Amino acid sequence: MNSIILLAGTRLLVALLLVFSIFMLLRGHNTPGGGFIGGLIGATGFVVYAIACGTEQARLALRVPPENVAMVGLGIALFAGVMAIFFGDAFFTGQWLFIGATEDDKGLPLSSVLVFDIGVYMVVMGSILTLTFALEEGV
Repeated sequence: MNSIILLAGTRLLVALLLVFSIFMLLRGHNTPGGGFIGGLIGATGFVVYAIACGTEQARLALRVPPENVAMVGLGIALFAGVMAIFFGDAFFTGQWLFIGATEDDKGLPLSSVLVFDIGVYMVVMGSILTLTFALEEGV
């Protein structure tokens, strides 16, 4: 398509969708959000870009093949599960690290659940984009 309005609107929409997907990813495990819905929203941004600009341009914007994104995400999610074994806990038990903790303040809490959600985010985004790009190129 050569619509200047569609291209300008798509660039703004993609940026908003990617920022919102990161927000949903970080929003968390105990509230609505997380890796799955964040990955779907992020993939939607690239799908909209592929519809407006073409699959080749969307692949260039992604900079990494979507298959690789999914595989790295799967490795990150597996690492989050194995991390508990190093501390003597059961597989996929949540581990917490408190950065900057003092006696009065807990510091910044980071958990292996966030690492798992990041892996799920990447798996969902990579698999959806792989399927979508394959379908788009086949048409």
